[in-house]
Amino acid sequence: MTNRTISALILTILLAFEFSVPATAIVQTSGQDDPLMTIGGKTVDKDELIYLLSKGNKSEPGTPGMSRDEFEENLDLFTNYKLKVREAEAKGLDQSEEFLREFESFRENLKAPFLIRNSLEEGELRKAYSRMQEIIRASHILLEFPTDASKEDSLIVLRMALKIEGEIKNNGSINELAVEYSDDPSAQVNKGDLGYFTALQMVQPFEDAAYNLQAGQVSSPVLTNFGYHIIKVLDRQPNPGQVRVSHILVRIDEKLPNGEDLAKRKVADIYNEIQKESTIWEDIVKNYSEDPASSLKGGMLPWFSVGSMIPEFEMAAFSLTEIGEVSPPIRTRYGYHILRLEDKRPVESFEAMEESIRSRILRDSRSTMIQSQVMAIQKSRYNFTENEKNIAKLKAELNTTTKNGFASTLAEKDLASDRLFTLQGKSYIAQDLADYMAEEEINLRNKTGTFDAWYERFAASELNKAEEVDLAANNKEYRMLLKEYRDGILLFSLMNDEVWQKGLMDSVAQKTFYEKNIRDYQWKGRVNAYIVKVLDITQLDAARKILQVKPLSEELISSFESTYQTSNSLAYQTEAGNIEYSEHAVLSNADLKESYQELEVNGHLHLVLLGERIPASPKKFEETRGLVIRDYQEYLDENLVESLRKKYPVKINPKAKEETFIALNQ
Repeated sequence: MTNRTISALILTILLAFEFSVPATAIVQTSGQDDPLMTIGGKTVDKDELIYLLSKGNKSEPGTPGMSRDEFEENLDLFTNYKLKVREAEAKGLDQSEEFLREFESFRENLKAPFLIRNSLEEGELRKAYSRMQEIIRASHILLEFPTDASKEDSLIVLRMALKIEGEIKNNGSINELAVEYSDDPSAQVNKGDLGYFTALQMVQPFEDAAYNLQAGQVSSPVLTNFGYHIIKVLDRQPNPGQVRVSHILVRIDEKLPNGEDLAKRKVADIYNEIQKESTIWEDIVKNYSEDPASSLKGGMLPWFSVGSMIPEFEMAAFSLTEIGEVSPPIRTRYGYHILRLEDKRPVESFEAMEESIRSRILRDSRSTMIQSQVMAIQKSRYNFTENEKNIAKLKAELNTTTKNGFASTLAEKDLASDRLFTLQGKSYIAQDLADYMAEEEINLRNKTGTFDAWYERFAASELNKAEEVDLAANNKEYRMLLKEYRDGILLFSLMNDEVWQKGLMDSVAQKTFYEKNIRDYQWKGRVNAYIVKVLDITQLDAARKILQVKPLSEELISSFESTYQTSNSLAYQTEAGNIEYSEHAVLSNADLKESYQELEVNGHLHLVLLGERIPASPKKFEETRGLVIRDYQEYLDENLVESLRKKYPVKINPKAKEETFIALNQ
């Protein structure tokens, strides 16, 4: 999001409502009520004012509501705001390419929280985080399907899975059976033991099945993209969070017949050395660890959670309890390790993990599941009816075509007018799908066929459009939010063209405005002064010695500043220049005839040197240009509002106005 678009929203609030007043939450009122006002014949509903005034200003119970004066002031500001939006529309700013691009970008972001998909994603996020509070240790047996498996092949695999399930439930060892039957290559090493894992570390069907089992229970065959799994949960524990360890690695030289023994003796010697009080861990790591990635960093490894490391290493790391505790040597497929616990931290809050969980959910099969659920709800809600007969025919005829050849094949086989589905009473035909495909610049990668892939995408697109139309028509909060952003962008564009850029860039007009209003840009009486506020009273005499003896000059100030900044920069606080003295906290107490004096103000001693007095006089344009620009922009804004009130007559509806006031004070 650019600064410009951020400003558009902020200015909607700041320019329309320049102060906060107590108000209740949004009050629901009927869209058929009388309008609050008309501006140049165009109606403005009272709900819009209620929404904007209520937004972000929920009052506490028992606090006073909005006074009449506050309401009148807000109503006047709101009227000015709507006049500017009306003018922006009259100028066609709402049809410009820049506006349409910016508003569409906003709309995509604004609608997301209101969509069906968002509520389903939120449910998956919460479920995943809830599961993350626990870790599960499980063993499994995987039975894969043969390449290009037929239905009969799949049934054979299922029957085998059911047979193995029965053996395990009859006290057979899942680990022994995993070595015998599992198609998971790691089973020959780990005997099917997957170690501990938590949510989002396994494919969704596997995770769902595991989290529905208690320790000791065995699942029925679980179908995933890998095949059928038999799962036995061995243990369930609270999630210990994350751990950080450093380690020493001693590798096993597989080329040597006694490589295992040599590595075992070496790691034992290292472990004995670590037990000595004089031993420095980092030195041992540097000298002996055979992990090049960590040995020069004290053996330090990144933070990790359960399921991130190989099981043996992970279990050893999480079994350490005290910071600095060292594990006995453990063996993994990489060799022998000695671990030292560096730190631990619990599972992070949902807010801290939300985006990470969302990203992981959207990358795995849950995303497809959510999309299927979204479409099912949309189809039910918006009266989606599919012509199954035509769909089957079109699949058979068009699945083998390419995207580029789709339209021509459709025409050749006279299928363009075949009805695909009806949505909210409107029929969509095969030609509509071909037109949609032609507009899309992407080429879909799919395994199902060209028609299947594009039909699914087209149906989803039309269902999403139906949902957005429904949102705009029936969700008041979304509708108001959308209007707020739309009008905010228009307001920004108009103000930028008519006020800010004119006020900033037109130097001739700035100078003319300055000269006409010179009375507003006047210096009061000033005096050339140097004020030293003494913060360290022990340094008072040092300052006096320098400042008492010489008249005020640039050289004196420079000399004093360089001396104290070098020797004791916190001893004093200074102020220098031509200063208006009448309202200055220190100089208003000074005798302007005395060149040096000491004044006690607000509990601090101030050493004051005075030079030339300068009588009241106009400020030069260059001295006050920033203030002139601000005032000139305010002048342009006032003129703009005045001209718009003449151009677009404002008529307030007294009845609706009173209803608005009452609603804001309920």
